[in-house]
Amino acid sequence: MIDLAPFRTHFPALELSHQGQPLIFFDNPGGTQVPQQVIEHMSTYLRRSMANVHGAFATSQRTDSVVDGAHAGLAALLGGQPAEIVLGANMTSLTFALSRSLAREWQPGAEIIVTTLDHDANITPWRMAAADVGATVLQVDINPADCTLDFDDLARKLSPRTRLVAVGWAANAVGTLTDVRRVAEMAHSVGALCFVDAVQAVPHVPCAVHALGADFLACSAYKFFGPHVGVLWGRREHLQRLTPYKVRPASDDLPWRWETGTQNHEGQAGIIGALEYLGGIGISFAEQYYERVAEADGQRESLLMAMHAIADYERTLCAYLLERLGALPELTIYGITDPARLDERVPTVAFRHSRVHPDAVAQHLAQAGINVWSGHYYALALVERLGLLDSGGMVRVGLAHYNTRAEIDRLIAALEQL
Repeated sequence: MIDLAPFRTHFPALELSHQGQPLIFFDNPGGTQVPQQVIEHMSTYLRRSMANVHGAFATSQRTDSVVDGAHAGLAALLGGQPAEIVLGANMTSLTFALSRSLAREWQPGAEIIVTTLDHDANITPWRMAAADVGATVLQVDINPADCTLDFDDLARKLSPRTRLVAVGWAANAVGTLTDVRRVAEMAHSVGALCFVDAVQAVPHVPCAVHALGADFLACSAYKFFGPHVGVLWGRREHLQRLTPYKVRPASDDLPWRWETGTQNHEGQAGIIGALEYLGGIGISFAEQYYERVAEADGQRESLLMAMHAIADYERTLCAYLLERLGALPELTIYGITDPARLDERVPTVAFRHSRVHPDAVAQHLAQAGINVWSGHYYALALVERLGLLDSGGMVRVGLAHYNTRAEIDRLIAALEQL
């Protein structure tokens, strides 16, 4: 396993302290910290390239280069092509926009399938689009014991009337990784499309969009060490066929026909910085284990190596977190806890204390310099299914590759004080 500790120095926020102790960031599912490369790329853009696109002058041409670089880099990260990468304000806004375009092809009586595991951003846009055209929304249940998708229930709900199956790759509340390739195959077997919310998966596991079999995939740069920019990948044939909601002068070429208005160019510069940082991890991994420089083989390979290294490190860290939390008698952990099944989850862990409200636990940890989230994290359907919505939800601890065992030890010590 590659030693990722040296990469902590890339993150200025990790130098922050609280009451004399280093601040611990376990709030990563809500947004990760950014490396210095992101800050520098965004600052440089704002100093040297502040302009709109496609002008004859130098600052505009530099902006064009940033835009092209961000699309190319994200294509390398996800395994698609630059023309298939659509950028926007955030995953939620992009999903709402796509849902409107897809709904133009739905008729009354059509059926849309969502799942109980998902963030509401992958449920409500489809419910609202379906309501506009008289389509029906069906919701697939979970197995409450380990918070995994009930594939038998999905099979029962699929029919020739199904037009879309929307599924999350990794559950933002409990970390479950769903076999989205299997979901996509099941959707395609009845002629339906498949949309994947990959916001919580892309920061933790390697991604190859075409191998997943989905038709669309969305993620967020601020969840993988970048700025607040949403990312949508779509199969070229769908992005060309569907009607986007855009102004008349906007280009009809891909991906610009889907990118409404002036984009967040400094954010796209930040994405280049985030991918540069991740690529550095991949190069280090290649040099350490393969005795060669991955950079010579292209950005895609460097990023894949980085994500494999991150996944390996985080799996070990997650096992330690689950072991330490599981030893505390007053905690209930939700989701997959079996050490033999850690490849079925990302390192996002949700729990409840038997005596202390989740908000009070989060406040207690905040006073100890440990950042965590409490509540439902917009996973309303899941938290309600677990019977926890009216009692405050859960406490969520989300690890990233810059976290350490020592930080987990501080978390456990603080929980023991309860």
